[in-house]
Amino acid sequence: MTVMAERASSQLSVDVFERIAEFAAREDETVGFEFIGGRIGVKKVTNGSHGEIAMWLVFHCKQARPDLTLNPTGQGLKVEAYRRGRAKPDAVLAPTGHFNGKGDWADPDGVLMAVEITSYDSDTHNRDRVEKPKAYAEAGIPVYLLIDRDALSILVHSDPDPEVGYRDIHVVKLGGKVTLPDPVGIELDTEELRDYVD
Repeated sequence: MTVMAERASSQLSVDVFERIAEFAAREDETVGFEFIGGRIGVKKVTNGSHGEIAMWLVFHCKQARPDLTLNPTGQGLKVEAYRRGRAKPDAVLAPTGHFNGKGDWADPDGVLMAVEITSYDSDTHNRDRVEKPKAYAEAGIPVYLLIDRDALSILVHSDPDPEVGYRDIHVVKLGGKVTLPDPVGIELDTEELRDYVD
């Protein structure tokens, strides 16, 4: 579940946000914070099916591309124009060792794919289908993979443009085969994912 609070970006600096997020993480490990579009998002721990989907994807990405690691631990990324935003994707694909020593909020350079898995909360549409694709495209992340449990679909966003977002969005129903384009270059058979939608 995510709750978003409106804030003008001039009222809350990224430095202040990062201190708030760091303090909150020490006090309560069941939530994480994001700062996108001048809004603070509180992202609660997900359910078991959400985690199973993430781990399924980790396994298949590593099997297809051993040179890459799909990190499902909530690695924070600096996103949006001039890195004013902070996002915690459900998983991030990058070369093995890419995030070593990068801290809580890493620069997106070198990230090949950001992954989100929809949650069953009131903000999932705005967060996962509107704000995050825009932020990830602005940051130049080549592929954004959205596993949409509500629509029983996989959406592959590619060809990022900082002005308009992702130019190409390919939709496949759960159970079908999907190709994650270069630089990811992985094909997935999503039949098994149908078991993890609840």
